[in-house]
Amino acid sequence: MTDPIADYLTRVRNAYLAGKKIVEVPSSKMKVAITKILCEKGYILSYKVVEGTPSDTIKIALKYHPLTKAPAIKKIDRVSSPGLRRYTDVENMPRVLNGLGIAILSTSKGVITDKEAKELNVGGEVLCFVY
Repeated sequence: MTDPIADYLTRVRNAYLAGKKIVEVPSSKMKVAITKILCEKGYILSYKVVEGTPSDTIKIALKYHPLTKAPAIKKIDRVSSPGLRRYTDVENMPRVLNGLGIAILSTSKGVITDKEAKELNVGGEVLCFVY
């Protein structure tokens, strides 16, 4: 596996498309930080890091609309990849769905959203778009 973040996003996307309630992904510090942001912004219900003998995993409880059963995440796309890194500064910060979605960035202040990066006046690598 050359891109673990893309694998993580694909597992979450496929679980939503299949209508699953829980998805398990291999754990890393970056994936836990992305999952924490998704939980804080209301795109997933909750998450739990399960420490096991062979490797740690993250159990993610997915969120759906109570009446229509529509997934909370309409689209989740990887922007930067190992072959082509995408960086941005504060002036050229991407707007996702005209401000309705979020961009997750890896900065010197940690993994944060685009709005937090503007407040802290830092740029960084754009990891993914979520809406």
